[in-house]
Amino acid sequence: MISAYRSRKAARNANKIKKGSKLVDVDVEVTIPDNFRCPISLELMKDPVTLSTGITYDRESVEKWIYEDGKHICPVTGVSLTSLDPVPNHTIRKMIQNWCVQNKSYGFDRIPTPRAPASSYQISNILSNIVSMREKGNAEGVTELVEKIKDLGKESERNKRCIVANGYARILSDTFQTFSSFKNQEYASVLEEILSGLALVLPFDQDTKSCLGSNQCLQTIVWILKAGTLSGRRNAVLILKEILSSDQTKLHEFADVEGSIEALAKLIKEPICPTTTNASLLAIYHLVTPSTSFNHKNTLIRTFVDMGLIDKLLEMLVECSRGVCEKSLGVLEGLCGIDEGLEMAYNNALTVPVLVKKLLRVSDMATEFSVSILCMLSRYEKSKGVVESTVAIEALQVGAFQKLLLLLQVGSSVKTKEKAGDLLKGMNVHRGRVDCIESMDFKNLKRPF
Repeated sequence: MISAYRSRKAARNANKIKKGSKLVDVDVEVTIPDNFRCPISLELMKDPVTLSTGITYDRESVEKWIYEDGKHICPVTGVSLTSLDPVPNHTIRKMIQNWCVQNKSYGFDRIPTPRAPASSYQISNILSNIVSMREKGNAEGVTELVEKIKDLGKESERNKRCIVANGYARILSDTFQTFSSFKNQEYASVLEEILSGLALVLPFDQDTKSCLGSNQCLQTIVWILKAGTLSGRRNAVLILKEILSSDQTKLHEFADVEGSIEALAKLIKEPICPTTTNASLLAIYHLVTPSTSFNHKNTLIRTFVDMGLIDKLLEMLVECSRGVCEKSLGVLEGLCGIDEGLEMAYNNALTVPVLVKKLLRVSDMATEFSVSILCMLSRYEKSKGVVESTVAIEALQVGAFQKLLLLLQVGSSVKTKEKAGDLLKGMNVHRGRVDCIESMDFKNLKRPF
């Protein structure tokens, strides 16, 4: 199939040609030859490679087909591949480059010659040198080698797979543990560089997580969280999130490290970037979630509450992405697991409006968290002997009744529906005194009563 590609410069000078003394606008069309197109993406190939079946594809497309999709057959012929390593097709690449040069006036820039992918031998050699430098205590040498291998990993997914396959993560985690024993400012840069290299190949295998989850490594990670550079703190919390999410036995070890809780809370109160915020929230969630069980959990939650994390979370929830919203609500539910947390949430004017706003708007998970927290606040209010429920009245005023009714009719967990039913019972006694229609959410619905 041949498709017409309109010149990218048609809107500029490529569409204008001289005819006598006048400039005349014309529509210029060029076609890309079939053998220059990748059979998968149908786009002009940038790095043509040939499979064992003799069919040529663009490297990015065919490697996604083989490695990410896990398909070991030729996309065109359906024949099983005898080798998963595609071979660069230099002849086709040069033909494509020449064609681009000939059609430069139509907006086709010459495709640069791709760098050869890293070989297993090359990666193994760099990793061996890292081990050698580590044994000598040469922090500067390790830093240079990690930077080199990081650059290779960023070039392509194929390089990254090759790096991972050669035991990169385990070697770097062992190196991090070695230099952690010299934890001081002199070794800060190499420790941060190692964390940067490790963040490139998430998620980790179990051996790597066990090594980084050692008490010595956890103390160093906390040290970087408190005193590291912005990028160092970002990578430290990414690694920490990976450790805590996969091994709950490490939760109490991390919590016992001096300054660990304060360092995590600071990343929420003084955010660096969305990636850091997401990772920090997830790490905190694993520490405060109701399913977590270790001796000092309530003390830990109280520390987060005393640091004003509930007020910060509610501010973030006013306007945030889906990922941040779900994690923030999960953390908020965990912090409301003690009376101090419930009291702070109950006294914040944003709590009920924000929770009702998130119902049925973000995701099923966000809805379940919101319903759970509203239910907790309602029970807390009853335990305090409040005669007229301010939670129910505020929720009614911002349209909770209609949303909870709708929630009972759509797919949700049994527990969430039970909680929604309890909330509706509490609101029902106040319905006659409160206008509970939220026009923005239900402007097309007619009231049957």
